[in-house]
Amino acid sequence: MSHAAAPTTALPTDQELVLKVIPMPGDCNANGDIFGGWVMAQVDLAGSVLPARYTQGRMATVAVNEFIFKQPVRVGDILSFFSKVVRIGRTSITVKVEVFAERFRNQGSYIKVTEALVTYVAIDDAGKPREIPKT
Repeated sequence: MSHAAAPTTALPTDQELVLKVIPMPGDCNANGDIFGGWVMAQVDLAGSVLPARYTQGRMATVAVNEFIFKQPVRVGDILSFFSKVVRIGRTSITVKVEVFAERFRNQGSYIKVTEALVTYVAIDDAGKPREIPKT
C-alpha cells in the first residue's frame, strides 16, 4: 500500500512565503530521507520571520506546540515554507508553518510534507520575557 498523497497545486493564499530551501545529500538519514531534525531546524527559522516584525528585538523559541511530518522529504525537493501568525500575546507570538515540497522530478506540483505550530517569546538583553511593542 502506497502512502503517497496526490500532489496538489494549491499553495496557501492566506499565508506568507517566508523561506525556500533545497535539502542536500548531507542532510539525509540512513534511509535516504531528509533528517526530521533538519526539517525542524528549517521550520524554526521560517517560523521566526513573522514574529521578528512584531518583537522588534531579541526573541527565543519557547514551544513547539505541534509538529506533524506528513510525507518524507527527499534530496532535491524544493521546499516552500509558508507562515501565518495565529496568536499574539503580551510577550509571545504563535505561528503556523506549513511546508510544501516540489519534487525534483515533478516541478510545478506541490505536496504538503510538514506542518507545525511554534511559539516565540520576546526577550530582553538578560534573556527575560518582555512585552511585545504595540504597533
